[in-house]
Amino acid sequence: MPAKGSKDDSYRSFSEALKAGNIGSFYIFHGEERYLLEHMLAQLRLRLCPNGLDSFDYKRYDGKSLTLDELDKAIDALPSRAERTFVEIHDYDIFASEDKPRLGKMLSDLPGYVCVLFVYDIIPYKPDRRVKANTEILKCAQAVEFAVQEQSKLVKWIMLHYKDAGKTISADDAKYLAFITGGYMSTLHGEIEKTAAYAGGKTVTRADIDAVVTPILDAVAYKLTDAVARQDYTIAMRIMDELFQMREAPHKLLFSISLKMRQLLAARICVENKSGTNALISICGIKHEFQARALMDTARKTSLARCRNAVLHCADTAYELNSSPEPEARLTELLVKLAHT
Repeated sequence: MPAKGSKDDSYRSFSEALKAGNIGSFYIFHGEERYLLEHMLAQLRLRLCPNGLDSFDYKRYDGKSLTLDELDKAIDALPSRAERTFVEIHDYDIFASEDKPRLGKMLSDLPGYVCVLFVYDIIPYKPDRRVKANTEILKCAQAVEFAVQEQSKLVKWIMLHYKDAGKTISADDAKYLAFITGGYMSTLHGEIEKTAAYAGGKTVTRADIDAVVTPILDAVAYKLTDAVARQDYTIAMRIMDELFQMREAPHKLLFSISLKMRQLLAARICVENKSGTNALISICGIKHEFQARALMDTARKTSLARCRNAVLHCADTAYELNSSPEPEARLTELLVKLAHT
């Protein structure tokens, strides 16, 4: 997770400017939180295209087939019924353009009657700032990052959406729902609707969540790690069976388990050094604060030696798995090794 204060600045600035009606000429949208991106894109369309998206003033392009001649023509098109022409381009890598000087000149000298937006959806947003042409383009752009929201904001968002559905949920259970779904609003939106419809009472409980929400692999792997740290091997074996039932490839299961064990080791080192949650986030590149806090809580229940041995056992199993005709048996053996670490 980026340092506090850096993650949501561009999104917050854009949101405030849009509410005030201050819309620029050149935007770049990117980031993992697709729900927020789509929401703000819809708001921008409403502002710029009051007559609908089938009007002459709205132009949408697929970056794979877009030529600079087409883009130049779209930029030069005067609006007919709206104040501005809105040119929306998806998955065009500005920084890999074959004619970057020409593109840079076009984008640095946009007429006041146009708004150009590049949306990085499938392709990654990775501008090489060592290249002068890239930095020149970025100077002209308002790059807006739609990042995964921090825990406090996410919990408030979850609770508000349950309120809209006529339900309530505790802060702890909201954190749990965010954790087992990966913390992405696009996923959470559907799960909130599902659990609100399922819950018999006024309050959505953890039992309701567990009954209808399918956890992501990462969350199940964490549960396994937590059970091992608590030395609750009955639960650990049950979770291992749950992992098998997910029908994921054994190598993928092992990767997820190994990752959690390495993160747990890092968390234990942070506990030993009294470094705290922020240090763990920085070391492991963890995206969600609540995941880091959960790892720190688990790390406090175990020892540094056990964490190190667990990582070594995962490495040994990874080597054995490459040549084993019974990969699930190797994973079960790994659990036994972890139990006796």
